Amino acid sequence: MSKKNIILIGFMGVGKGTTARAYSKEYNCFNIDTDDLIESKENMSIKEIFKKYGEKKFRSLEQECANWIEKSVDNSFISCGGGFYKVNNLKKLGTVVLLDASYEWIYNRLSTAKNAKAKLKKRPLFSEPKKAKSLYKEREKDYLKIADVVINVENKTLIEIIKKIHKKVYT
Repeated sequence: MSKKNIILIGFMGVGKGTTARAYSKEYNCFNIDTDDLIESKENMSIKEIFKKYGEKKFRSLEQECANWIEKSVDNSFISCGGGFYKVNNLKKLGTVVLLDASYEWIYNRLSTAKNAKAKLKKRPLFSEPKKAKSLYKEREKDYLKIADVVINVENKTLIEIIKKIHKKVYT
């Protein structure tokens, strides 16, 4: 029996967390954020985990999180960190939905938000735009390959995005 989870992937800053919160409110389901789960388990921020243990350890924590979701979670909306798509059992977790947008649109979204300073601080990679853009280009094709559903979010309202996700996944 396949999982009825919606697994939201996409580049950092594309709006996965915002979309997940709005979707779960509109459709009365649980919303889980993989980065929040990892931070809770390790009792430290993602930034601290990277600084103290490095990316390799963080990626193993993502895999551990994916294994737990596969075993224990169903009928939920799960927003994932930008690199979570690399876990080896992603397709077993549910329907994979990509929030897709250009790098420029994402950067503009973050830098013009009301709380832009906090949004950019949470994503330190954006302090090095060339590095961030390079990572975006590296991941873009992989995201498209693994996604079951692709939703372009540029210039769409939040309600348009969540309704489109619901329609594409359930019809």
